[in-house]
Amino acid sequence: MAICNLILINTMKTSNTPLYLLQFVGLRGMYKRVFPFLAYNVTFSYNDKTHKLKRELFRNLGRFANADGTLRLLEIGCGSGANFGFYPYGCTVICTDPNPHMEPYLRISMEANKHLTYDEMLVLSGEDMREVEDESVDVVVCTLVLCSVNNVERVLQEARRILRNGGALYFLEHVVSDPSTWTYFCQYVFEPLWCLLGDGCMVTRATWKDLEAAGFAELHLKHIEAPEVSLMIRPHIMGYSIK
Repeated sequence: MAICNLILINTMKTSNTPLYLLQFVGLRGMYKRVFPFLAYNVTFSYNDKTHKLKRELFRNLGRFANADGTLRLLEIGCGSGANFGFYPYGCTVICTDPNPHMEPYLRISMEANKHLTYDEMLVLSGEDMREVEDESVDVVVCTLVLCSVNNVERVLQEARRILRNGGALYFLEHVVSDPSTWTYFCQYVFEPLWCLLGDGCMVTRATWKDLEAAGFAELHLKHIEAPEVSLMIRPHIMGYSIK
C-alpha cells in the first residue's frame, strides 16, 4: 500500500494535481494502517453489547457440517477475528480481508481461540474472491461488512459461488432505519462524516433488499435493534441464507 501511494504521489507531482489531493493520498494510506488498531479496540465493546445476538445467530452453525463432522467456514472481512469465539470446536476458518494491516490483530484472536483450525489469511475483497474455488466451503460469514463494500450485489454473488449446495451465508449488518424515525434523518445527515471516519462505512443501505434478490433458496432474516450501540447503527438485520 505504501509503495502504491508513493508511485501515485510521484505521478501526481508531475501533473497539475492540487497539493490537497497529494496530502489526501498520504493521509488515506496512513489511515489504512491506523484503522485496524481502532477496529480491534472497538470490537471488544461491540462484542460485549451484541454477545447474545451473536450467540443466537451462530447457534446452529453445526447444522451445515459435513457427515464426518468437519465444517469449512470462510469469513468475508474478518478484521481482527471478532467472531472466532462463537464458532464451534474443530471448525476450519478461512480468513479474508482487503486490509493486510489487520493481520497482527487477527493473530491475537487466533491465539485466543485455539479450538479452531485456521487456513492462511487471504488479502482480497469480497467482490473478487477468485482465489477461492467454487462450492468449496460449507459456511460464509459476513458481519458488519456489507455496509462498506463497493458492490453488495457482487459480494453476495461471490458468496453463493463459493458455497456448496446446501451451505449457508450468515450475516449481521447494520442498516438504514425506518423513514419515519429520527434515526433515519440522522443517518442521512451525518453519513458523509461517518463514512470518512469509518473507512467507507455507509449507514443508509437497505441491505435486506440485496439479500432478498441474491437468489438463495432460503432466507431467514429478521430486523432488530442492537442494544446500547450508537444511534447511527442501531437498526440491524441478522440471519442466514441457504444456497
